[in-house]
Amino acid sequence: MDQKLNELRQQIDTIDDQLLQLLNARMEVVRQVGLLKQSQKSVIYRPEREAAIIERLHQKTHGLLNREAIEAIFLEIFATSRNLELPEKVAYLGPEGSFSHGAAESRFGAMSDYISMPSIRTVFEAVETGKTRFGVVPFENNQEGVVAETMDCFGEFDLKIVAELPQLVHFCLASSSDRVEEIHTVYSKDIAFRQCSGFIQNYLPAGVKQVPVSSTSEAARLAAEQGRGTAGLCSAVAAKKFKLPILFHNVEDAERHITRFLILGKDIENQPGKNDKTTIIARLPDEPGSLAALLQEFYAAKINLTKIESRPVRGDKNFSYWFFIEFDGHRKDAAIQQILENHRQNVQWLGSYVKML
Repeated sequence: MDQKLNELRQQIDTIDDQLLQLLNARMEVVRQVGLLKQSQKSVIYRPEREAAIIERLHQKTHGLLNREAIEAIFLEIFATSRNLELPEKVAYLGPEGSFSHGAAESRFGAMSDYISMPSIRTVFEAVETGKTRFGVVPFENNQEGVVAETMDCFGEFDLKIVAELPQLVHFCLASSSDRVEEIHTVYSKDIAFRQCSGFIQNYLPAGVKQVPVSSTSEAARLAAEQGRGTAGLCSAVAAKKFKLPILFHNVEDAERHITRFLILGKDIENQPGKNDKTTIIARLPDEPGSLAALLQEFYAAKINLTKIESRPVRGDKNFSYWFFIEFDGHRKDAAIQQILENHRQNVQWLGSYVKML
């Protein structure tokens, strides 16, 4: 057995050597692409190109690697490649170890320069003022709905959606205590308490104190600082950061707890792909039928609307509203171009990007 195992390991070493040689060859081509893009002042991050590569490789694979595995491997290769082309700064809703931080790293890789921001608004400000090239913010959750602050910021800042990023979000219970019976206080964000209420009721002592804090990362920090008898409902990344043992993984009530994050950029436009989504803001006249007329044009053009939300116009005493609308397709599609042209005085284009949900 030992001889056979050694032979297999030697085969792995040989393949790894080949992979390293091929990756270095790929990075050299990437370096040349980066020089060309810099000379033309082009954008380095092209999510539509990355999505096309992953789809092409998925169609070609005949081995053990499924689409998810291919995506996980190549997203890190893409992120490393971008840092060779031109290192980019990425702002995210902090603190370090937050779910937004994890979402950012899943697309921009471990080598990128990340800046933690205290609020969604400050992420928008960082991108707007050029402090960072990109920003990552939560937009909606399949259990809790939209994040109002993110939507409102789109109405105030002149930024574009570069990509959407759906992420499975898992909470864990982390504590210095060895037994849940010892836990008398749990720290977490208020939304986490709601999403893990079944676990709290069924597994933790009756009357356990639930203390809302600013983030799940802060929950892990406090539980680590306070020691035995306290716990944090947090991400596994946050627990690891503060060296807090995890008692239970995946304690959220929903089986598929998904948060949709958005990647923000300034003056960035993706090229059309095979499966795109477009987001707009419509500020329509406050008169009967104005919204219905717009929606009728989408219906007539057979364009699938995927989201419509109303938001109040701040400072308006008459309770007027603007509308956040998403639909399938790219703004360069002929039918969509026509609709946007028909309403160019009332519609703000926020971005066309690869559809992930």
